[in-house]
Amino acid sequence: MSRPVFALLLMLSAAAALAGPRQVFIAGDSTASEYGPERAPREGWGMQLQSFLAADRYQVRNLARSGRSARSFIEEGWIDGITSEIGAGDVLLIQFGHNDEKIEDPSRYNDPAVAFPRWLSRYVELARQHNATPILVTPLARRKFDHGQLLDTHGLYTQAVRQLAQAEQVALIDLNASSSDWLRALGDEASRDYFMHVPAQALQDDTHLQQRGAVAVACLVVRGWLALDPGLQASLVRDSDCGAPATAASDLRQQPHPSALVHERDIPVQQVGPHGGAGSTTAYPFFADAPALGFQFRKRVLHKGAGIGLHPHHKDEIYYVLAGRGKYIIDGQVHPVAAGDAMLTRPGSSHAIQQDGDEDLALLIMYQNTPKP
Repeated sequence: MSRPVFALLLMLSAAAALAGPRQVFIAGDSTASEYGPERAPREGWGMQLQSFLAADRYQVRNLARSGRSARSFIEEGWIDGITSEIGAGDVLLIQFGHNDEKIEDPSRYNDPAVAFPRWLSRYVELARQHNATPILVTPLARRKFDHGQLLDTHGLYTQAVRQLAQAEQVALIDLNASSSDWLRALGDEASRDYFMHVPAQALQDDTHLQQRGAVAVACLVVRGWLALDPGLQASLVRDSDCGAPATAASDLRQQPHPSALVHERDIPVQQVGPHGGAGSTTAYPFFADAPALGFQFRKRVLHKGAGIGLHPHHKDEIYYVLAGRGKYIIDGQVHPVAAGDAMLTRPGSSHAIQQDGDEDLALLIMYQNTPKP
């Protein structure tokens, strides 16, 4: 994006802080549009955009409509709701492409070389005429895998949006790129749960989203918007650290220490009470052999009558009670503990733990690895 467009976005953000909430209009298709409860669990990403934005700074006006192309949205009059209400400082997100590709339907079809960018330009002109900020959004990727490889189904339409943004100096959120990277990182199987694969409704829809997908894609939109206008950060009410880098697959192949999954049934170690404690315990040393891990994470079960003996601390250590009851002795004071309690022991303190009652005391324990001399 050029420096003039970037500067304009920052200027409008500063003005909005003084003028009150800005409106965020969405012009788009079924991947963004609103749906009633009768269509559940189907949702468009526009339904979740407000959940990322402070309501006193931005008000989302989702006017996207299912089945519309850049052409039919205008010819059928859906754009009128935007024309009559958009004003200075507002934002217009423009996302089309899915239905523009339907050559079998002349009422919606737009060829990607001429007609599609020409219709998109109408939205850009509308926003600029009202001193609002247009942001072009490339179409959401379809979840279409072939032998593990994600296929690009939008091709020239995505490229047309990018070229228009460059030619007209319009801000661009490349949702096709970010959602493609997101889908590749999820993979074929895991990504189904984000789209309308709903066995109860006999649906296998790789275009439309259910709620978790709508939230994820709204996050990608916000992340793209934030890259254009860092000032947006002050108006976010949840994080936008989402998606995956384009290099995710190659990064995984080069990963020196792979991620892992273990189950406690495979790793129990029977031990006496540590640090001079009474009774017997069962330790579950999760990832004890994982290389280059900077912390220890384990579960320890203190069986009836067992305890961890009093010992001094030279590092921070956290115990979390999963189940049962016990006593936490810290610096000469006794504290009853039960499920949900967390205990932080700092360097310089001494502590002990005793199991109490008839039920085993189950603890999760975490502390940093001590560097070896």
